[in-house]
Amino acid sequence: MSERAKARKKRIVMRAVSVAAAAVTVVALALFFHFVPFRSLLAGLELPARAEGEMRVHFLDVGEGDCTVVEFPEGDALVVDGGDGSFLHAEHIVRYLKGLGVSHLTLVATHTDCDHAGGLTQLFEAFEVDTLYLPVLDSPYRAFTNLKKAAAAADVGTRILTRYEVIARPSGAYCACVNPRSLDTEGDNDTSAVLYVSYQGVNILLGADITAARERLLMREYALAEGIFDCGEYPVRLDAVDILRVSHHGSAQSSCEGWLSFLDPEVAVISCGEDNRYGHPSQDAVERLARYSDELYRIDECGDIIVSVCGGTYSIQTLSE
Repeated sequence: MSERAKARKKRIVMRAVSVAAAAVTVVALALFFHFVPFRSLLAGLELPARAEGEMRVHFLDVGEGDCTVVEFPEGDALVVDGGDGSFLHAEHIVRYLKGLGVSHLTLVATHTDCDHAGGLTQLFEAFEVDTLYLPVLDSPYRAFTNLKKAAAAADVGTRILTRYEVIARPSGAYCACVNPRSLDTEGDNDTSAVLYVSYQGVNILLGADITAARERLLMREYALAEGIFDCGEYPVRLDAVDILRVSHHGSAQSSCEGWLSFLDPEVAVISCGEDNRYGHPSQDAVERLARYSDELYRIDECGDIIVSVCGGTYSIQTLSE
């Protein structure tokens, strides 16, 4: 065999070895990320530590979507909605939760819209999830279907979240569901879960995506009896709300005059994305909120927001500070 032929054969063998090595590497990486999901490897954000006996509520910046994390004094967390599931928003939620160092998660999808339920699916990859609370209305939306599949694959129990369901902790912190009623079928937004979070006399209302029509209905029901939404030993006092997570991203169809006057919150928080295509929040809603709340925070301007509750008082910090 000539020297040229030997050299050519050697090049062919080396090329085959290189291709085989690359194939082995690809297969190894594929197997690795199959058994060790990418998001479980993400580093946590550097966040201020929670004090002993403190409850914190985190309003996360997930663009034009919702994600609220209730960090209980016991060290576990309730995640209410998870944004739209886009790569950047899902990564932010995972890294944020890792930064908190939470031990277990309870998940709530207030309703089936992608900007609320879309990002919860990825949390099964990186955390121990105890329970998934699902909305009263089902949906064929792909994001919502994937969420239920992820819960089934992780062998996580599910419950339908309706009025009088309560998530409570030994510290005295609790989250009570005010809306919807179990038989409601009046559209996805108005059957979204409105949650009342309370600890040491500080009360926070998470308005989900309800419209002014549902706000007025809740007011009429509350007028019948102050304790109509109480969950056993856990009181719900809508006229004593300190902090309001504004309904439906501050849309013109929510946050009606009567509702804001009735709640009279000290602080209002609007979850909306910068330059979003819906024009949220509407100028009308912003003007109404300015009349009935002492402080107004917009996530598109402030970024992530932390409400700290301890000793019967609260403080607010924005992570853009």
